[in-house]
Amino acid sequence: MSSFTVYKGSKDGIAVKSTASKPEKLTGDKVFMKITASGLCGTDLHYLHEDIVLGHEGVGIVEAVGPDVKYLKKGDRVGFGFEHDSCGFCHECLTGNEIYCKDRAIYGSDKVTQGSFASHAILREAFLHKIPEGMSDIDAAPLQCAGATVFAVLQVYDVLPTDTIGIIGLGGLGHLAIQFAAKMGNRVVVLSSSDRKKDEAMRLGAHEFVVTKGKNKLETSSPLNRLLVTTSEQPNWELILPIMAARSAIYPLSASSGNMEIPYMPLVFHGIAVQGSLVASRNLHRQMLAFAALHNIRPITEVFPLTEEGVREAIARLKRGDIHLRAVLTAE
Repeated sequence: MSSFTVYKGSKDGIAVKSTASKPEKLTGDKVFMKITASGLCGTDLHYLHEDIVLGHEGVGIVEAVGPDVKYLKKGDRVGFGFEHDSCGFCHECLTGNEIYCKDRAIYGSDKVTQGSFASHAILREAFLHKIPEGMSDIDAAPLQCAGATVFAVLQVYDVLPTDTIGIIGLGGLGHLAIQFAAKMGNRVVVLSSSDRKKDEAMRLGAHEFVVTKGKNKLETSSPLNRLLVTTSEQPNWELILPIMAARSAIYPLSASSGNMEIPYMPLVFHGIAVQGSLVASRNLHRQMLAFAALHNIRPITEVFPLTEEGVREAIARLKRGDIHLRAVLTAE
C-alpha cells in the first residue's frame, strides 16, 4: 500500500502536512486522481481545528480507475466539490437533489476522508465532473464550490431572465454570481458597504452599484426579485427589505454561525421568502461548468503553491481578509 500527501486541520488550528494511504487495487467505481489545483473557500476556515483533510474545490488528472468505472479514463481532467457521495435511492437522490440526501457524504462530515489540499485524492466516479476543454485548472477550481453555489440558486428556483438580481458582497461568491446572472440576461444590482469595488463590479457585468454604508434609505432602479447574500455578516434588513419586490426571495449563501434575524411583518405583507440553498446537484454542477466555459466566466484568483507553507500562507491571508476574491493552490 502506497501513500500520498495531504494537509489536515489540527487542534492548534494550523494546517499540517500528513499522509493518506492508497490501496494497491482500487475497488468499485473509485478513481485515483492527482490534484493539480484547489480552491480555498471560507468554509475551509471552519474546519481548521478538525482532524480532516482540508479542501473541497479540487481539480486534477485521473491516474487510475477501479473495475466499475465506466466513463472516466487515465488522463481525464476532473473536478470535485462539496459532496462526495449519497445513498442513491431516497426521494432526493431519485429526483436529482442528492445534495439534500439524508445519508449524503459532504465536506466536514465523518463520511468524507478525502480533500483537495492534497497531492492526490480517491473519489467515486459518480461525484467527479469532467473539466471542459479550454478551461484552466486554476479557473476550474473555485467553480467546484463557489460557482456551483451561486449557479444553483439561479437555476433551481425558477429565476427568470427578466428578474432583477441583487447581490450583497463582491467577494469569492459574489464576483461569480455577477458574471453568471449577467450572462443569463438578468439585470444585476450589487450592494456593497463602500464604492471601493464599484469599477470591478461593473466590469464583471453589474448594471447598478448601490453603496449601503451610512444610508437611511436605499434606492434602486427597479425592485429586487432575487437577493443573493454572499457575505458572512448579515446586512441591515431594515434597509434591504424596502427594495425587495413583492413575492421576491432572499438566499443566504455563505457559511455563517449564529441566527439569522430579519423583520417579520415585511415578509408577511409582501410575500418575501427566505430560501436556504446549498451547492448544485451533480447535473447542475456539470451544466454550470459548461455554461462557464461557453460564456468565459472566470474567477479572479491569487495563486499559492500547494505545499504546507503555501497552504498556511493562503489561509492566513484569507483570515485577514487579504485575498482578492479567490485563492487557488496549485501543485508544483
